[in-house]
Amino acid sequence: MSVIYLLISISIVVAVFFFFAFVRAVKTGQYDDDYTPSVRMLFDDELVKKEKDEPIQKKP
Repeated sequence: MSVIYLLISISIVVAVFFFFAFVRAVKTGQYDDDYTPSVRMLFDDELVKKEKDEPIQKKP
């Protein structure tokens, strides 16, 4: 039974460590997306072309 208490306490310590590592990574900008904004302008033209290619529907 004492082994279960030991394993639970170790798992809690490891979980707290990973939580603090995750919070630190988020605060330092590790997950910021720097690539997509620079490429987004290349794909904007495709969206405009698709909208222009659609036929205009007349209202009855």
